Amino acid sequence: MSSWQGFTGLNRGYVLELYERFRRDPASVDPETRALFERWVPPADIGEETPSALDPSLLAKAVSAVSLARAIRRYGHLAAQLDPLGKPRHGDPSLLPETHGLTEADLRRLPATLIGSPLAESAANMYEVVEAFRRLYCSNTGYDYAHVFVPQEREWLRQAAELGRFRAPADPIDPVALLERLTQVEVFERFLHRTFQGKTRFSIEGLDMLVPILDEMIGDAAEAGTRSILIGMAHRGRLNVMAHVLNKPYQQILAEFKDPLSSKNFREDMAWTGDVKYHAGAHRAIKDGREMDLVVSMPPNPSHLEAVDPVVEGMARAAGTVTDRPGAPEFDPARSLPVLIHGDASFPGQGIVAETLNLSRLRGYDTGGTIHIIVNNQLGFTADSQDSYSTSYASGLARGFKIPIVHVNADDPEACVEAARLAIAYRNKFQRDFLIDLVGYRRHGHNEGDEPGFTQPLMYQKIADHPSVREIWARTLVERGVVDRSVPDQLVGRSNAELQAAMDALQPEQDMVEPLPAPPPPGAAAGAQTAVPLDRLAELNEALLKFPSGFSIHRKLERVREKRSQVFGQPDERTVDWSTAEELAFASILADGISIRLTGEDVERGTFSHRHAVFHDVKTGGLHVPLQSLPQARAGFEVHNSPLSENAALGFEYGYNVQEPSRLVIWEAQYGDFINGAQVIIDEFIVSARSKWGQQPSLVLLLPHAHEGQGPDHASARPERFLQLAADINMRIANCTSAAQYFHLLRRQAVLLIKDPLPLVVLTPKSLLRHPLVASAPRELAESRFRMVIDDDEARARAGEIRRVLLCSGKIYVDLAGSNLRGARREVALCRLEQLYPLPMRDLRAMLEGYGSADEIVWVQEEPENMGAWEFVRTKLTEVANGRPVRAVTRPRSASPAEGSAARHARQQQALIEAAFAESKSGRAKLGSKPAPEQVAG
Repeated sequence: MSSWQGFTGLNRGYVLELYERFRRDPASVDPETRALFERWVPPADIGEETPSALDPSLLAKAVSAVSLARAIRRYGHLAAQLDPLGKPRHGDPSLLPETHGLTEADLRRLPATLIGSPLAESAANMYEVVEAFRRLYCSNTGYDYAHVFVPQEREWLRQAAELGRFRAPADPIDPVALLERLTQVEVFERFLHRTFQGKTRFSIEGLDMLVPILDEMIGDAAEAGTRSILIGMAHRGRLNVMAHVLNKPYQQILAEFKDPLSSKNFREDMAWTGDVKYHAGAHRAIKDGREMDLVVSMPPNPSHLEAVDPVVEGMARAAGTVTDRPGAPEFDPARSLPVLIHGDASFPGQGIVAETLNLSRLRGYDTGGTIHIIVNNQLGFTADSQDSYSTSYASGLARGFKIPIVHVNADDPEACVEAARLAIAYRNKFQRDFLIDLVGYRRHGHNEGDEPGFTQPLMYQKIADHPSVREIWARTLVERGVVDRSVPDQLVGRSNAELQAAMDALQPEQDMVEPLPAPPPPGAAAGAQTAVPLDRLAELNEALLKFPSGFSIHRKLERVREKRSQVFGQPDERTVDWSTAEELAFASILADGISIRLTGEDVERGTFSHRHAVFHDVKTGGLHVPLQSLPQARAGFEVHNSPLSENAALGFEYGYNVQEPSRLVIWEAQYGDFINGAQVIIDEFIVSARSKWGQQPSLVLLLPHAHEGQGPDHASARPERFLQLAADINMRIANCTSAAQYFHLLRRQAVLLIKDPLPLVVLTPKSLLRHPLVASAPRELAESRFRMVIDDDEARARAGEIRRVLLCSGKIYVDLAGSNLRGARREVALCRLEQLYPLPMRDLRAMLEGYGSADEIVWVQEEPENMGAWEFVRTKLTEVANGRPVRAVTRPRSASPAEGSAARHARQQQALIEAAFAESKSGRAKLGSKPAPEQVAG
């Protein structure tokens, strides 16, 4: 403590008293004081000036006074007046002087300098300090950030509050502009309520200050150089935010309500992107501001209220990432700002919120800080807060992530503006998340046709008599003499006139804008050129095998890399395994100038130790990423292990993908089975966004899938679920059987990112990653393309002898092809369906018609009859079978995807193979025979 000489009298005694406490019990003092005393010893020359030399009772009072002040700092929010409807707060005993054995007289005897604070500088004694603290920390704002453990952040937050850095007079507000904004917000809601009676719009009324809060944040972000702001929110207030923050034209909103062909209610899930112009300082009444352009986007969000959270985060990460240079992409948090608007029931209630918060400080997912706003109605649909969360506040979850929280009364406009300014300033300085708990109410029911009085009768009696925040602010300005009494009504009339004019001029046929993507050119996928010349592949392979000088890799990997160096020695030999094909595909895509983002569970190494996209120096721990050191690359490559979360992780990658569609974005599951943890993101975004919202995702999912005796949770990527969702050409689903096929599939996806974007679901192998039958010759990479169906070349040469065509997909092909039974049944052809959706009907028909002598078509799959592809393909196979019977060989129908016993799995797998090659029981069936499954091995 270098400033010991600055302490005199009672203050010096207080320090020594604290030090004695510390010596007896270090835990008895706060962490900051403890850290100080761990480095400090009282000077030896203090002489008789020890705690015992001073009045012991006065010292005790001083310690108690400081404890009281610190308690108000820490727990004052528990007594803050946050509820506009006046619900009393219970406070905390530590906020009361008597708890600390103090009276007003005691506090007046003590110097204000006992505690360091800007509020103490103008105070005469500790009583005035305590009262100033109480006015600040127990007012209409509750500062809740004692859980922030970084001292610099916590001190900055305290100083901002106690200095009044973001409120008048230090930071003035334009009161009339704020009144005008609140008038727009309120009149808009009431106009819609009056004009479109009975239609749902999920009104913002009761939380009107959300719009000025967003105005303030966007203006500050624009001044800081941000050019892209992403807002994620559910339905409450969405319409008003689109109109007044994103500048969606009134005409289009009204047309969507009036359109007779639309649904009864407004599509609250729709998106909007506005090119918004802000004047530097205009939101603070500074004249001659510099005009700046920025894009404010609100992506669509389904009724799964918080599902959009990771999507927005992914969009922000993409918007702030530069990938047009080789190597690792560079993320600049100043380029984009994510803002998430949560519900008070959904924030603590939906698990995807916690998953998203967990992403905030992870490498590869950090967005430089997110502003969270809880629009706190103090109830859910009909459930009270005590039925919705176990924490003291709706925001309680954020405390575990060390996110500063400010609770603010939504009826206090000045406090709300201060909270907005504090939030964006903290985010800009520390690049961390910040949360505003905007406590208000909901003027109507969950929707405007709902009757809230059934379940909250007392609350809604108060709401019926409660003035709006516009009325409160207007009265305040009149009382302060800022505006004449007639001004508020004039502003209401002007806003009503503007809306009525838009309504009178409405032409729904012209004002409606449907988000329909342009159709791709015909044959884009089939005509994609994916072959790469042999010499170029060899150069890429050689470059990928180079390591930095002195880099020491694991000895087991040395042998693998040495074998890789021989891959192109014999172009017609099967030397390219799955992982080699993948890395070469990635390298060639980067060389084409397309960046790649590869994430997933253990994706850097690969679940099955096959990828090794990141090498670790066994001596130094240093890292080497070959695809980031590739001299031929013309774009960036990044690879990140994702947290053990499917829902938020996949939502993040979806958002990244739709924000920057020209980049190849890939997510891999540890096992394909785990994809069911992201079913909401799959259903609501990946497979339906094109149809619902006109979005064009092209996200790639790599899902390890195969029955290999590892039990029901390590067997199936649930292809049946994807196939059930397949419609309107909304995705591609593939189950490749060779490394070359995978190579061309990845390259085709990259080629089609702009021309014909679709999500791609790939059922990837596990044990087959190194299987010789899956390996390909280098020439197949150089001279072929992705084949949606693969004929049996050997059987084709004797097509007239073929009596049965086995058709399958994925690993079961390798089991069938490697069976001894295949050689004995020369009348059986073994063909592959590599793309399950869209089904290549023309190619499939042509292949099957080539076996005109065949009596039957047999679909073979490892999965139970009610899973896998059978129920999806059977009617289509009947269409192309030319009257021949179509049947299936499958496991029996089952509630579980696989057996729990490896031995039982082996028996059933062998039974499948034997059934596929078994002698026919009957001849050709009659035209139109119903497809039938043959269940084997119960």
